Amino acid sequence: MMTGFDFDVIVIGGGHAGCEAASAAARAGAETLLLTHRADTIGTMSCNPAIGGLGKGHLVREIDALDGLMGRIADKAGIQFRLLNRKKGPAVRGPRTQADRALYKRQMRMAIEEVERLHVVEGDAFDLLMNGSIVSGVETADGRRYAARSVVITTGTFLRGLIHIGNEKTPAGRVGEAPSVGLSERFERMGMRLGRLKTGTPARLDGKSIAWNRIGVQEADSMPVPFSFMTDDITNPQIVCGVTRTTEETHRIIRDNIHRSAMYSGDIKGIGPRYCPSIEDKIVRFGDRDGHQIFLEPEGLDDDTVYPNGISTSLPADIQEAFIRSIPGLEDVRIKVPGYAIEYDFVDPTQLDHRLAVRHVDGLFLAGQINGTTGYEEAGAQGLVAGLNAARHSLGADPVKFSRTDSYIGVMIDDLITFGVSEPYRMFTSRAEYRLSLRADNADQRLTPLAISLGICSEERRERYSRYESAVHDGRTELQVRSLTPNEAEAFGLSLNKDGVRRSAYELLSRNEFEFSDAEGIWPELANIDSRVKEALKIEAGYAVYMDRQAATIADIRRDEARVIPADFSFDIISGLSNELLSKLNRFRPLTIAQASAIEGMTPAALALILVHLRKSSPDMSVAKRQVQ
Repeated sequence: MMTGFDFDVIVIGGGHAGCEAASAAARAGAETLLLTHRADTIGTMSCNPAIGGLGKGHLVREIDALDGLMGRIADKAGIQFRLLNRKKGPAVRGPRTQADRALYKRQMRMAIEEVERLHVVEGDAFDLLMNGSIVSGVETADGRRYAARSVVITTGTFLRGLIHIGNEKTPAGRVGEAPSVGLSERFERMGMRLGRLKTGTPARLDGKSIAWNRIGVQEADSMPVPFSFMTDDITNPQIVCGVTRTTEETHRIIRDNIHRSAMYSGDIKGIGPRYCPSIEDKIVRFGDRDGHQIFLEPEGLDDDTVYPNGISTSLPADIQEAFIRSIPGLEDVRIKVPGYAIEYDFVDPTQLDHRLAVRHVDGLFLAGQINGTTGYEEAGAQGLVAGLNAARHSLGADPVKFSRTDSYIGVMIDDLITFGVSEPYRMFTSRAEYRLSLRADNADQRLTPLAISLGICSEERRERYSRYESAVHDGRTELQVRSLTPNEAEAFGLSLNKDGVRRSAYELLSRNEFEFSDAEGIWPELANIDSRVKEALKIEAGYAVYMDRQAATIADIRRDEARVIPADFSFDIISGLSNELLSKLNRFRPLTIAQASAIEGMTPAALALILVHLRKSSPDMSVAKRQVQ
């Protein structure tokens, strides 16, 4: 649907956030422009060629449940699938795959080209077109102008990006690509708060020069677990990754030259990710260890390049070569591209609302590393939310809010806009209070009905999900209507409390030692249930008692989320708040009581004071449809 503008939505940037944003906006019915420096870099995996992991895998499953792209593309490009934490409970298991870098990019480009209402144009987005505080389009560096009601900026590490290798500095968004300068200047003119972050990458190695027979190996899972609900089989050959460790000689070389690292020479002001430290950080912070593990990850089936996961660095190239060659198996290795650190601008995400829209600028949305996150998965999930809400803003529809009670996406966004970031934000399962119900295995059941209701779900997925949900319902009923007493259970070798209570097959499946095969031995007709449905019901039954307990808590949280705080509400008129809390409330500007309660140092008494003043100024606090400006 065209609106009199050139486009309904313009998405700036063709990385993981940009691809998901553009796809979501177009699927939501908006005529969408994807503006990127070069079309042939769409879907590029700038750092580690891998998707998923602990917490991150949950985000990919949620993107897929909303009919996003990342899960399907990862399944088509994956060359080493592993389910992390397999021995632990399903709530903390993390699907992950090593991807063929070239294949991933090719598949993503093909997927983007197949999306209706999505148009790709090459260009450097230099400035925003503004009508007062309202965004009206984008201007490129060469003077082209494109009008739109909404703009989504997903510039990754390109905002005034600066690459560091030792004392060498190169302005770039990534190797070989120019940074974006104009948009940072526009943000500053708007009065937006910017900061500097940094991330890093290791040297790329020539796999032909690695002594693979001298190092350990990490195999793929024998039965690959796909990311996408739409994937039936993984067809790519599965590879082996190498495993080695740094040595005391490695550490000595790094310590002796630490002053030549851009991170430790004072050249870099940005803050790096604590949970993905450079090898220099590891040596400084964990110098007592006898070695640090390194995974040697091939970048493709037809590519000899190897990514040494675990030794990102900003040391000079000659020092990189010296310390890498001190590692077992890498004594004669050839370096294709040296590692580097990249420093870039980000926008303080507390200036955003739950739509990922800038609060004081109408029609401007931000997604990905520009919001202070790190990782493809975090970027993709934000892109989907920003693109979806940008489309709904342009088309006059109500915004979509993801709650921390219904998704990891909601957890991430709430964390970002409530607390901001002091370092690049990375998703972990520990960040989710309700992770027992926000499992990777039930992402489709949690979010695909929402995708269907919003009209962003393909007919193929809708039909497949409908069949699956019916099969789960029927299977659950089959389990619930079959039961036995403790005495009857003895005949099948089951030991139950002698309380005379009949227990259904569903209840029995909640026991760790009771498998579907055991149930089929008692009730042979259960063997007819589909294998995917059996797995879902076994997990569901195991968590059922916890879900019942958690339901009341989640209901309370959702009531608090519905109690909105008006944008013009003054916390300064509330007597009894400490200066520290008042400062935090004015800084974070919580949108709801739930957000206010999450502020560090918030007390029940302070919340009660806020509620009293809210009732005076806005008697109907249950209205959730607040127009966020």
